[in-house]
Amino acid sequence: MNTASEAPHPAPTLLAADSWLVQDGRARELDRHRDRFTAAVAEAGGPAPTAVQAFWESELRQLPAAGDWFPRAELTQEGTHAPRLGFRLRPAPSRTEEVRVWVPGRPDPRGVPRRKGPDLDVLGALREEAVAAGATEALLTTEDGLLLEGATSSLLWWEDDTLCTVDPSLPTLPGVTRDWALHRAEALGIPVRRRRRRLPDLAGLEVWCVNALHGIRPVTAWVGAGPGTTPGPAPRSGPWRAAWAAAAEVLPHTRDRGN
Repeated sequence: MNTASEAPHPAPTLLAADSWLVQDGRARELDRHRDRFTAAVAEAGGPAPTAVQAFWESELRQLPAAGDWFPRAELTQEGTHAPRLGFRLRPAPSRTEEVRVWVPGRPDPRGVPRRKGPDLDVLGALREEAVAAGATEALLTTEDGLLLEGATSSLLWWEDDTLCTVDPSLPTLPGVTRDWALHRAEALGIPVRRRRRRLPDLAGLEVWCVNALHGIRPVTAWVGAGPGTTPGPAPRSGPWRAAWAAAAEVLPHTRDRGN
């Protein structure tokens, strides 16, 4: 009998992932999450878009019609095997209405900044550092200090009556909630601009961190930043949070059940 211990199998490599909030059978911007995941899977060498679409529709039918959930679709690979699609049904974490953002003082550590998934462990470790520093989010910047996004969120800010976001030529994720906000602004006739800014440029301005879990959260502090970087008040955030909450739509499989 072979008594030699077998080496443990390495954990699968996460190639792509996408998560969204489901509340009592309702979700926001689900088609955009699907499209972002499909594009990420294609970039990572995964199954064809038609296979991803069939997988997506099949997994949506498994979502409960009640409760708060934060499911994750993912593409993983074990060793030299072909990448595989997977799905995790997870309870939604607790949510907050505002955010304190830690400024690490070092550049973005991601290796694949434009695709969600490969760097989730790295970003998780960075967020743990943020929590230890008294914050709940971490700021990502370029080597020369240009703002990118948060570890788990996109950045938006207001310059007078203009809603601003990061220049898309910079390495950021295609944020679904960010794009929802930009499209809403354009529909309301609010000017939208893509800009390159450093943290001191945002001093005194209304700044938001936005993502699928929390929606829109105003930044109340830049933890670890130098003097003169305090964010301004956020009078617009309340109405925009309400609009984001109202944007939830009934999932197709839930509607088909008559619920």
